[in-house]
Amino acid sequence: MMPGPGRSGLILEEPLLWEKGKEGRTAFSMPEQDVPECSGEVDRELLGNGPDFPDLSEMDIVRHYTRLSTWNFGIDTGMYPLGSCTMKYNPKINEKMAATPGIAASHPLLADELSQGALQVMFELQTFLATLTGMDAVSLQPAAGAQGEMAGMLVFASYFRKKGEKRNKILIPDTAHGTNPASAALCGFKPVQVKSGADGILDPKIVAELMDEETVGIMLTNPNTLGLFEESIREITAIVHGKGGLVYGDGANMNAVMGLVDFKRCGIDIMHLNLHKTFSTPHGGGGPGAGPVCVVEELEPFLPVPRIVKGRDSYHLEVDCPDSIGRLHAFFGNFGVLVRAYSYILSMGAENLKKASQLAVLNANYVRESLRDVLHLAYDKPCMHECVFSDKKQQEHKISTLDMAKRLIDHGYHPPTIYFPLVVPGAIMIEPTETENKDDLDQFITVFKDVAREAREDGERLRQSPMHSKVRRLDETLAARSPCLTG
Repeated sequence: MMPGPGRSGLILEEPLLWEKGKEGRTAFSMPEQDVPECSGEVDRELLGNGPDFPDLSEMDIVRHYTRLSTWNFGIDTGMYPLGSCTMKYNPKINEKMAATPGIAASHPLLADELSQGALQVMFELQTFLATLTGMDAVSLQPAAGAQGEMAGMLVFASYFRKKGEKRNKILIPDTAHGTNPASAALCGFKPVQVKSGADGILDPKIVAELMDEETVGIMLTNPNTLGLFEESIREITAIVHGKGGLVYGDGANMNAVMGLVDFKRCGIDIMHLNLHKTFSTPHGGGGPGAGPVCVVEELEPFLPVPRIVKGRDSYHLEVDCPDSIGRLHAFFGNFGVLVRAYSYILSMGAENLKKASQLAVLNANYVRESLRDVLHLAYDKPCMHECVFSDKKQQEHKISTLDMAKRLIDHGYHPPTIYFPLVVPGAIMIEPTETENKDDLDQFITVFKDVAREAREDGERLRQSPMHSKVRRLDETLAARSPCLTG
């Protein structure tokens, strides 16, 4: 059996801090109190009894959090092949830039004249993103990809409201990003599913049959969630525009096409970007994120406020935009994420951004070709940034996608995305990104081939996996139906 980067060995157990604490322990010496103690009933009523913190030594605290950190897995630990998520390595120079004291400690309520450096960074980032996508204007406000989608749908609604048109439907392919239908529904549009063709991409004829004067347009993910480029995109966008509709482009998979695709020329009217995927910010576990929206000139007036405006000698935030969809949240955006993206773009340069996408596509196709003999390939054609397999070949041995994913954990690999996209039963979606070298890819491929061999020869082992992790298989159905929300 080819060993992966994981090894069985010490698994550090760790109780709750309240279970560790012993009365009398302390982690530091309190300075001598120089204010009088409170007294009287009123003071006691106001203060209450206070939280029951455990008494801990410095060593108790350090060991507690160090042990907990060994349970975690991240891109700094090993390969993170989650399809659709672009879990690429995040260069530490970008972390350093975002942690610069003048940047990290800047206050969002400072006046414009005291925030010129921050405003310049964001203004220039907008310019970079417009250039990379081919679009005309950008807002950095959305705090995540899903909020970027919602902003796009609000722009759609405002655009047609100003034209005096009542449209209530939107076309969403079955290969679109998973949050698209919810974003559209939140803004009052009824999602209409568009089935992809036998080759995994959209058929313009089907789009033409569904597109009418009651439909605001279409939400496209390109490359789509099968990792395939929508080759008929210009024909599809022409059909939508011919009926007076608009085209939304989900940029969650931008990592495959940086510097390679001009989205405006493809017919996209508005799109969002996931800076926490493509442009180097650690993500997962709920954040942080950023989902800027890029628009063509016609939709620029509808972008959220405030807008960053460059004057002759300074930058300022403009709020007087009568057609704007308004504010998306209290402050401008997730500034630290924006700084990381700005640093990433500057440090990479135009040619290396393009090369990153080329290597991401190369790596995905290398994995696709290397595993096609042991896993069923859902669509037998070159992919972009990710490849999609299924468990069709393992089903005769009563082994599922979940069994193989759990077995990978025993070898030190975070499982790939499984059972998504829904158009592929038993889907296994692998996105290696550009940051994995050939040696690491070869090791992953060899381990996956051995897991597939085990599926034929020793299926019971897979059904009992993982065996060497901190916890074994959880009851995922119970967790989904009756989650423990009390801590």
